[in-house]
Amino acid sequence: MKKLKIVLLFSILLIRIPMISVSSNYSNETEIYGIITDYKIDGNQLTMQIKAKEKIIVTYYFNSETEKKYYQKNLNLGFEILCQGTLMKPDDNRNFYLSNYRKYLMSKKIYWKFQANKLKYYPRKNLLYLIKNHLLETIEKRSNSEYLKLFILGQNTLDEEIKKSYQYNGISHLFAISGMHIVILTFVLTKLFQRIFKNESIVFMIIIFTLWFYLFLTNYTISVLRAVLFYFIFSIKKIFSFSISNVILAVFILLLLLNINPYYIYDVGFLYSFTISIGLIYFKELLREENYFKSLIKTSTISFLIGLPITIYVANQINFLSPIFNLLFVPIVSLVIFPISVLSLVITFLIPIDNFLINLLENLSLLCSKINLFTFSFQTVPIIILIIYELLIFMMISFKNKLLFFFLMVILIIHHCWNLLNPYTRVTMLDVGQGDSILIQFAHNKGNILIDTGGIPTYSKEKWKIKKHKYSIVNSITIPYLKSIGVHKLNYLIITHGDYDHMGESIHLVENFKIENVILNCGSYNELEQKLIDTLDKKTISYYSCIKELDIDKSQLQFLYTKEYDNENDNSNVIYFNYNNYKFLFMGDAGVDKETDILEKYTLSNIDFLKVGHHGSDTSSNKGFIDSIQPKYSLISVGKNNRYGHPKEIVLKNLDSTKIYRTDQDGAIEIKLNKKEYQIKTCHS
Repeated sequence: MKKLKIVLLFSILLIRIPMISVSSNYSNETEIYGIITDYKIDGNQLTMQIKAKEKIIVTYYFNSETEKKYYQKNLNLGFEILCQGTLMKPDDNRNFYLSNYRKYLMSKKIYWKFQANKLKYYPRKNLLYLIKNHLLETIEKRSNSEYLKLFILGQNTLDEEIKKSYQYNGISHLFAISGMHIVILTFVLTKLFQRIFKNESIVFMIIIFTLWFYLFLTNYTISVLRAVLFYFIFSIKKIFSFSISNVILAVFILLLLLNINPYYIYDVGFLYSFTISIGLIYFKELLREENYFKSLIKTSTISFLIGLPITIYVANQINFLSPIFNLLFVPIVSLVIFPISVLSLVITFLIPIDNFLINLLENLSLLCSKINLFTFSFQTVPIIILIIYELLIFMMISFKNKLLFFFLMVILIIHHCWNLLNPYTRVTMLDVGQGDSILIQFAHNKGNILIDTGGIPTYSKEKWKIKKHKYSIVNSITIPYLKSIGVHKLNYLIITHGDYDHMGESIHLVENFKIENVILNCGSYNELEQKLIDTLDKKTISYYSCIKELDIDKSQLQFLYTKEYDNENDNSNVIYFNYNNYKFLFMGDAGVDKETDILEKYTLSNIDFLKVGHHGSDTSSNKGFIDSIQPKYSLISVGKNNRYGHPKEIVLKNLDSTKIYRTDQDGAIEIKLNKKEYQIKTCHS
């Protein structure tokens, strides 16, 4: 009964979703003055976290390569800085079911962003920052600097592909500062200072001060804060011989931190850190083993099971090989690479050994990430389902009940196959900025079609402006969204035409997601289209061009071909889609000439949903065309504050008899249809 009470208590804690108003010291300031606590220079962009009246994120774009080099050479942590510019609120999600950047910032008590157009810094000498700057400079000189930043400072600057492989294999936690690091640090410090001081209280105070300083070095990372609080309170318990359960103490620390900042609940590290830590404390008797590898197997398995609901919530997929991968990687990272990397700071001959081991680790992780037979996707579900998962897992482990394990597996299978029960066909215009990407997901998982991928054109080829960590629409939006709605593969990827803002991410998508067929437009192919074709050939993916129609689930997509034009936009695939008498018309970037030719060749009227051509440019959406097809709803995929001024006023005027939805204002737009009705919702509704 006692175990059940603790399980129920922990389950209740998991549903604490904060509903608080944010009080801030800022309103509409044009100047911000504060101390630089963190900064990063990538390409032509400087991003800083400064401590002013409150913490704030500042972004600044360099005007020249000379200016960039100047800041690279002279800027340091702890400097005071005056920023002039515009205060902004961070955006909420612009696409459904994805991680919320605004809430993530709130978990760090950051409520504002500041776009600076002018900077002036003032050097400031502070002992703590002098030490931190010296440490960073020392680390930056090492060839293994990225891992040293991870192990010592908690800064993740790893290559995106490597980072992705660690996440996929379920071993990312090995590279986050955690309780293990604090245990090692406190153990070393205790043994060291016990030889110097006989008074335990003095030793304890020295260790507490050292841990506080370490918190400062890591910018008060939540996992480190959790571990330090654990050490502090558990030490107090030991000193004063309190008779209280460690689980209760852990829950107390959890509540304490949530009361300090309820938005910690949106920090993935916080969720994993506390859930798994409390679980391992709770099941300590079960984990007690004299044999190291038996203990490791139990710890790895229980950690995987306890973290499973959070993994579903965060990644929408589970790799059931993760416990096995952890058995392989935990000893390598914890007992070999971590200590050698840290020691290489002072023992330089260890650097080549460390580099060899890190290279081996990365290659091994990349190899393991290719194994996908045991990886399953799970669409986003209400929080109550995740709580049921966690409750079942705790009860299953507590009572070693095979029936509960069977029940858990049944729920997971139903969850994985949930799309088979979905009665709605869903058409979603994703917000990919100044570009197009539209998903058609048929009811009962009978087919999935993606029209275009979006893409961010690179306008400048100057090397100093190119970012090391380039933003990817596919990694950040497309694939996470597909996983969140339970889409495991695309039956068709349709490319309307060869412009970068329509197909710039197509190769990346083909390389990282399962696609059965690709449909291209008519006409000659540009360099980008040819690169895609080469990639399709290598991966033996079928591709077609100039097709007339596509039949899926008793519905037809008709490709409205007129003739070949001398411009890329008019050669766009224009698609007419009729589903249960709901009529869609996807115009790509087709212009006025093609609109005229379509009206001459095809009979179109009473269109329910029009994907407006060319992002609302005045080269498309001629009044005569709009009056002929008579759309009820107009959908415009357009970037927020885009450089082209899309959509144009004349186009909006031509569409004024329709209900207009725009991704720059509404975020992603979803239309759900069945035989009887349709529903429209937007990400910002």
